Amino acid sequence: MEVSKKDFFLFVKDRHFFQTCLGKIGLRGLFCQDEKELIENVYNEIPEGIVIDLELTFGVSAEYVLKSIKKINFLLEVPVLIVCSKGKLAQLDFGKLDIDDFLVRPLEEVICIKMLELIKTRSKRTLDANPLTKLPGNTSIISKIQTLIEEKKDFALGYVDLNYFKAYNDRYGFLRGDEVIKMLARILVNLVNQIPGDSFVGHIGGDDFVFIVSPMYAQNLARQIISFFDEIIPSFYDEEDLQLGKITSKDRQGKVREFPIMTVGIAIVLNTDKYRFRHYGEVARVAAELKKFVKKNRHISSYIIDRRSYQE
Repeated sequence: MEVSKKDFFLFVKDRHFFQTCLGKIGLRGLFCQDEKELIENVYNEIPEGIVIDLELTFGVSAEYVLKSIKKINFLLEVPVLIVCSKGKLAQLDFGKLDIDDFLVRPLEEVICIKMLELIKTRSKRTLDANPLTKLPGNTSIISKIQTLIEEKKDFALGYVDLNYFKAYNDRYGFLRGDEVIKMLARILVNLVNQIPGDSFVGHIGGDDFVFIVSPMYAQNLARQIISFFDEIIPSFYDEEDLQLGKITSKDRQGKVREFPIMTVGIAIVLNTDKYRFRHYGEVARVAAELKKFVKKNRHISSYIIDRRSYQE
């Protein structure tokens, strides 16, 4: 089912108050008369967030409405904001209520506005995150790169992917393949988090990742990623395959052949005064070109840096 996405669905009694708050920050709210209308609407379009007044009832409790919403699997990641009195708040068991934040009466406009902004921002971040690694996905990656370009910031973008990963997945299964992906994500996050400045790690999908760091750290970071990966990856193979130094699996054409132990390839694109990109698409194109060169040496872990903007 394809659904569009609106700002907020609200099941509240303070309609005028919330309309005013939403209007002041340019957001739209859909106010629902009862729990049936709320449930029907979420099946038609996915909101950025849902606001439920725990002291508002139309035949059933608001807690029941909340539980009904969270049973809808495509809404599991949609943030829910509850509204209640101080007395009601003291009675709540947050271990049993699947909510993300709350507002307490008497309601204050400034606090409400900031909370709605926070929920909207959190929704974008959560829905874009890769489900396996929880790292930012394509939307966040593109937005990050485009922002850096428009601000004329220097940056190095590293495109990271694994060689022979499909063969490993076919040989050992998706569960063990997922563990390899998570291992690579941990290496990237741990190393990039140690680098000063505006650093970033994103997960495009599958075995494809990106990192963004200051150009001065890019080369050493690539070497560290390769060193850690090459040291750890043997532990993901059975001893008999390690002894042979290869596995037997099917290629993309379905033919059985032999594949080496996995390696990692890194293509690094630099945005500096020597060469500045105008759009994310240019970065993606150059990274794709560099990736082809890295793949030529895929029997070993390696990296390459765009020579138009880098000198030894």
